[in-house]
Amino acid sequence: MIRLYHGSNVDIGKIDLSLCNPNKDFGQGFYLTDIREQAEQMALRRTRIAGQGHPTVSTFEFDESLIDSGCLNVKTFNSPDAEWALFILANRNNSENKPCHRYDIVIGPVADDGVAFQLERYVRNIITLETLTKELTYRKLNRQYFFGTEAAIAKLNKIHDCTTTISY
Repeated sequence: MIRLYHGSNVDIGKIDLSLCNPNKDFGQGFYLTDIREQAEQMALRRTRIAGQGHPTVSTFEFDESLIDSGCLNVKTFNSPDAEWALFILANRNNSENKPCHRYDIVIGPVADDGVAFQLERYVRNIITLETLTKELTYRKLNRQYFFGTEAAIAKLNKIHDCTTTISY
């Protein structure tokens, strides 16, 4: 079992995918990390942006053996490469009201502000895909876990005594 953390401005009781924001790195879904500090920073940021609530980290357990079991459709990006960059661009620029992929779970690097800058340069034809890939090669990025379907959400077990409100 792996512990995964979700940072928000509210405690997450029941996960409702319809409340998740669209056009994120891996699409509309529930995002977690295996780095508690990253979730804490996200909770602070989300609370600041929302202007309400309290920075809260909710903790979940997930059976990692399910990644390779075949019961879920899982995509893993081990590094920020061209395939990862194009996947993120497709999700961030998705103007349709439906997902642009069929994965239950996607695991891979977080596209931070530095990556967003490079992606924008690529979209504007300032750099080539080859240059974009080279620029991404040296980035040390934290990993994120995307749960995008009810089948995937059902595999998350909330640890109720591990929800923490963070002080500013």
